[in-house]
Amino acid sequence: MNTDIRILSPCGMLGYGFPEQSFMNGLKYELHGIVVDAGSTDGGPHKLGAGVSIVSKRAVKKDLKIMLSAGLPRNIPIIIGSAGGSGARTHVNWTLAIIDEILSELEMEAKVSVIWADFTQDEIHQAKREGRIQPLSPNIPPLTDEMIDTTKSIVAQMGHEPIVEALQAGSEIIVCGRAYDPSPFAAIGIFHGKDPGLSYHLGKILECGALCAEPGTTKDSILGTIGEDSFTVQSLNPARTCSPTSVAAHTFYEKEHPYILHGPGFTLDLEDCRFEETEPGIVRVSGSRYLPAEKYFVKLEGARRVAYRTFVIAGIRDPILIGKLEEVEDYVRSQAREYYSEIPESDYQIRFYNYGKNGVLGSKETEPFQGHEVGVMFEVVARTQELASSICATVRSTFLHYGYEGRKATAGNLAFPFAPSDIEFGPVYEFSVYHLMELTDNAFRIEFRKGGYKHDRAR
Repeated sequence: MNTDIRILSPCGMLGYGFPEQSFMNGLKYELHGIVVDAGSTDGGPHKLGAGVSIVSKRAVKKDLKIMLSAGLPRNIPIIIGSAGGSGARTHVNWTLAIIDEILSELEMEAKVSVIWADFTQDEIHQAKREGRIQPLSPNIPPLTDEMIDTTKSIVAQMGHEPIVEALQAGSEIIVCGRAYDPSPFAAIGIFHGKDPGLSYHLGKILECGALCAEPGTTKDSILGTIGEDSFTVQSLNPARTCSPTSVAAHTFYEKEHPYILHGPGFTLDLEDCRFEETEPGIVRVSGSRYLPAEKYFVKLEGARRVAYRTFVIAGIRDPILIGKLEEVEDYVRSQAREYYSEIPESDYQIRFYNYGKNGVLGSKETEPFQGHEVGVMFEVVARTQELASSICATVRSTFLHYGYEGRKATAGNLAFPFAPSDIEFGPVYEFSVYHLMELTDNAFRIEFRKGGYKHDRAR
């Protein structure tokens, strides 16, 4: 007898939070997995480079405690994708420590599988020598030895295969390093013998929580059910409703092609998909096609420190200054460079962001300015923190006291909301590795633990 496979997605990002009642509504169904994505590159390279989480420990613990206390007694596997945000070893260990803490408080034990996604510099060098690395897109430069050597943290986005292996081992909690976002969800369906095209398409929708509903949000729960030739999606909060339009629209979310989606070792073809409402708020999707690739490529992500930043936030209310703001900023920039003429200009950058005027689009802004005040943020990015702070202080004082033509008062041009006004941000990172790597074997190592403590090893 064919069995429908049900997956509960609590929210679009572990630590974003969700209404507990929505989650409990999902437990009324026979669930085969509780899966949550915990990572993203949306926030840039800082989290990976600095080894810190996207969200707070308090928020992650709050979400996980609900999931573990409800899922473990019901024997529902719980999968966390891209643990800690970026899925590197430090992020995974941070997540494991939270799980240990929760299990201790709940006086519960669980079989925990950890799937590491880290790759050493030597492994990347070897792959490069063997011609197994290529840029992710044409605008990304080829990977050099220098880029590899200066990048301390490199991860790869795993597919469903190691997660299925952990499920086959009877894991109750699976903590994944960096994962292709839909893979932890797809693994549930594939483990139960469901079509991989349907499993991955459903994973693409579930990984963002209730963003596929109306009104959409990542901070609510959603239920996906995989049958033999289709899957369904439904909101678990009566305040939200899934429609064919909302589910189809989310299928196109964050994709460069309208119906082609590339993943680790496959292509997902959604050209022939159909979206139908079978019952009020329940959308049936069919026609998803999984096409295995000839070569198995995974996406590599690595971040390296390149500079330090200091910034200032201030407000401007003077209409005369606002009318010539860019002119004044150019003068301030040139004065700072003249004052520090002994420092090579390649060692630092000075940037201005005029929010309320053109702070978002910059030179591409098309709307004429009509406001009466502007929020200015200026930053200095430099080789060292001391240099960034020194130049930023000069920029701030020059801007504050610059005597532009028509100025009425001399008390100062900038209104500072904070004291001190200069904020040392710290290290600045860039994605130095953003490439594809061909795998020749199962490179993602699985480690089994009990209650968060090391128990056994798969290999």
